[in-house]
Amino acid sequence: MKNVDDASDVAVQLPDLTIEAALIDSGYQWVAGADEAGRGCLAGPVVAAAVILDANVDLATVRDSKVVPEDERDELASIIKQRAAAWAVAFCSPGEIDSLNILWASMKAMSRAVAELAIRPSYVLADGNHVSPDEMIPWEPVIKGDNRSLSIAAASILAKVERDRIMREHSVTYPDYGWDTNFGYPTQHHYDALARHGATPLHRRSFRLFDTQYDLFTTKPVPPAHED
Repeated sequence: MKNVDDASDVAVQLPDLTIEAALIDSGYQWVAGADEAGRGCLAGPVVAAAVILDANVDLATVRDSKVVPEDERDELASIIKQRAAAWAVAFCSPGEIDSLNILWASMKAMSRAVAELAIRPSYVLADGNHVSPDEMIPWEPVIKGDNRSLSIAAASILAKVERDRIMREHSVTYPDYGWDTNFGYPTQHHYDALARHGATPLHRRSFRLFDTQYDLFTTKPVPPAHED
C-alpha cells in the first residue's frame, strides 16, 4: 500500500488558464494576472508584474516563482516576455513602503504594473486575498493564485527576476549585506551585517529589523562602496 504522504506519488499542480478562460467566456476580452515579489524583505523595493496571455500561449513549464530554480527563472522570464500578449513591471520604493505599509505598497506596485501594460485589461486577477481598489477595472483576489492561474504565475516570475536584478545592483553599492544572494530577505548574514554596519537608505524603517529593534537609523549612514 502506498503512503499517500509520499511526495513522489503526488502530482504537481501546474497553473493553467482555466480562470482566465471563464472570464473571457463571460465577456472580458483581456484578463491580466498580477503578482509581487519582496514583501517579506528587510530592504529594497517591492516589485510587481502584470501579464496578459493569449488563450493558446505555450507556457507549459511556468509555475509559481518560489518553486522554480534561479537559472530556470531567468530563462522562463525571457520566454514569458516573448510570448505574452503584454507584460509590465513596476515597484514601490522602501520610502513608499514605510509611508503606506507593505500591504498597500504591494497593491500600489501591482496597480502601477497594470497601468503600464501595452494592452488595457478588462479584468485583473491578483495573487493573494487583497486587491487594489480600481474604479475603472474590476480586480479579483485569487488565493494561491500563482499555483492556479498561469497569468499570475507568469507575473510572479517576472516580478521575482526583476527584483533579484535590482538587489544585485544595489549589492555593488552596499556589498556587506549579501544582497546578491539573500536579495534583502532576513537571513542570518543580513542580520549580522545590520548589527555591524547599521541600516542603509534602502532598509525599510517601518520593519522590525531585529526581534529587539535597535535604533539603526540614527547612526552614521553606511557609505557606498568604492566611494571617491
